Amino acid sequence: MTIHFPFQNTYSALPANFFARVAPTPVAAPRLVKLNRALAVQLGLDPDMLESPEGAEILAGKRVPEGADPIAMAYAGHQFGQFVPQLGDGRAILLGEVIDKDGVRRDIQLKGSGPTPFSRRGDGRAALGPVLREYIVSEAMYALGIPTTRSLAAVTSGEGVMRETMLPGAVLTRVAASHVRVGTFQFFAARGDTDAVRALADHVIARHYPDVAKAERPYHALLEGVVARQADLIARWLLVGFIHGVMNTDNTSISGETIDYGPCAFMDEYNPAQVFSSIDEMGRYAYANQPRIALWNLTRLAECLLRLFSDDQDKAIEQAQMILGEFAEKFTAAYQAGLRKKIGLFTERDGDEALIQDLLDTMAKNTADFTLTFRRLSDAAGDGADDKVRDQFTDPAAYDEWAARWRQRLADEPQSAAECQAAMRAVNPAFIPRNHRVEAVIAAAVNNDYTPFEELLKVLSKPYEDQPDFAAYADPPLPDQRVLRTFCGT
Repeated sequence: MTIHFPFQNTYSALPANFFARVAPTPVAAPRLVKLNRALAVQLGLDPDMLESPEGAEILAGKRVPEGADPIAMAYAGHQFGQFVPQLGDGRAILLGEVIDKDGVRRDIQLKGSGPTPFSRRGDGRAALGPVLREYIVSEAMYALGIPTTRSLAAVTSGEGVMRETMLPGAVLTRVAASHVRVGTFQFFAARGDTDAVRALADHVIARHYPDVAKAERPYHALLEGVVARQADLIARWLLVGFIHGVMNTDNTSISGETIDYGPCAFMDEYNPAQVFSSIDEMGRYAYANQPRIALWNLTRLAECLLRLFSDDQDKAIEQAQMILGEFAEKFTAAYQAGLRKKIGLFTERDGDEALIQDLLDTMAKNTADFTLTFRRLSDAAGDGADDKVRDQFTDPAAYDEWAARWRQRLADEPQSAAECQAAMRAVNPAFIPRNHRVEAVIAAAVNNDYTPFEELLKVLSKPYEDQPDFAAYADPPLPDQRVLRTFCGT
């Protein structure tokens, strides 16, 4: 039996210094844990074949499919503000690219597939827990409507990986619009290789921003495009309470997708300073800092492109600063528009921003759950009953004061209460991958019980529906269930 991957590879056709050719390291006894059948079909792959023993071997890296050109991509990056000139795919191997059913080019990458020349003394492997975390959260983000890499499959390797203890090994098959990062540009710019920066920029334009190819200044337009997509992406993160956890430049995708789900998490109680990552000791990547960090990362990209802007460095810097200056306006517009939708406003009026900020401030002071507050506010908009929203606030009277102003503002909207409720429910999810649920799923899977994993995926695939049979999945953690530290770690 032959499994066909219709690879059409372009990145591996770039100059040799863009990557290292390296095959996945075979594993002992691959076993398929989960195949994303709908995504497989979207990619033009046969899900039945992928669920076969041969398919599991391909998804674990034990067998390389015909047409693949396995490579580990080179990149650099600022990690917590410190520049590292060579990082690269240390545990990931890009098998190749396919054109999906919508005509979009997508990377298929194995994560945890063995050492590469960029492994930096690492084993190149992944433990089961982080693989399942990325599978769960990336697919939840997709269902929430947020640009993201996808998970095609999770496979156990039949081998242990040593971290603090011996853990079951696994491989994730990740799908992305591409794996080009800000750090990819930094890799070549740090070496003064302007030709490589230009070749990479041309590749990215052709792949992600084809409309700018004929622009009068295509490299300026490229930066404008990346700035716009990142501004929109970060706004979407904040609107669902998502915290990436490691917003290094090597984890910032040029395509505008969320990439590299390490110590990521969704907030329970609303707290702008919330940090989950165990290594983010200074709160650099806290929830409310994410827009500022995104602009910082984009500034590093702009630095890489300066030589393509103009031979006159001062002129190039001025042009880059003008483009970067658009980030704040684009982010704020996207974020405020999203917040208005979350509280049921269809029009924009003076005082709306203050009304919304007052709600957020009251939520923070009253330890209100971010997701549940907005979801129950959606219901209150329809039936006028505030009891379930009030329950989220330690001082319900603080909510009552705000709610009176909110209802007065809603009265100015032309939509009916039912229309308002429907619109709010479409943007305020009932279900998110809460940390305690993800950790419980991982604990069960390590003991070879994947039923909780399957059930959580099912619930998260329809985050905006009530799903009464699974209502408990909407509940925040009890005090003894709270998970406040997450870890990097494929």
